[in-house]
Amino acid sequence: MKAFENKVVVITGGAQGIGKCVAEEFQKEGAHVCIIDKQEGAHFVGDLSRKASLEEFAAYVVAKYGRVDYLINNALPIMKGIDECTYEEFEYALSVGVTAPFYLTKLLSPHFDRGACIVNISSSRDRMSMPQTESYTAAKGGIAALTHALAVSLAGKARVNSISPGWIDTTGAAYEGADADQHPVGRVGSPHDIAHTVLFLCSDKAGFITGENICIDGGMTRQMIYHGEEGWRLEP
Repeated sequence: MKAFENKVVVITGGAQGIGKCVAEEFQKEGAHVCIIDKQEGAHFVGDLSRKASLEEFAAYVVAKYGRVDYLINNALPIMKGIDECTYEEFEYALSVGVTAPFYLTKLLSPHFDRGACIVNISSSRDRMSMPQTESYTAAKGGIAALTHALAVSLAGKARVNSISPGWIDTTGAAYEGADADQHPVGRVGSPHDIAHTVLFLCSDKAGFITGENICIDGGMTRQMIYHGEEGWRLEP
């Protein structure tokens, strides 16, 4: 019997990238996967920033399966910085990155089956930043904090954890040289690095883990590098 035989998995932003890889890995293990994405395709097409889309999608899932085992909040908010990001764009990023995971959880939680799990996809930017990334960073920081709040509120109903990916290449490019070598593990990440952890967190093997964040970044956020060290120089 496959590991997730007949389990019902809901994935936001599952039409491409990390979300698509997560969906494929669950399907390989026998799960029924329900995807919502704004990209056209053979899934539920909807804008996660719209309350009505979330309600319609939740109703669709419940009508089709009657229950939910795993909810993977993966959809990407836009990344724009303080110089160019408008009020409306910042609000949209938070709607997709924080409000949608909250509201979709609220809508689906009455239908969570025994052993239900939520995995929220944050980012290593929830703890470190580059210039002009405020909309994305705020959304990812928000979902990381939402994770431990939900873990406490949903105690006994669902385990809730988050993953913070670092540089994950979704194009299939072969990065070599400095791009790879700067990572302590010696390579750029792949969507499978994240998907495998999602499936682990949803499995019984992770039954004692909730409210936790796992940063999967090849060790990049653990490096302490200053100007003039390890061959790194600041070029103003």
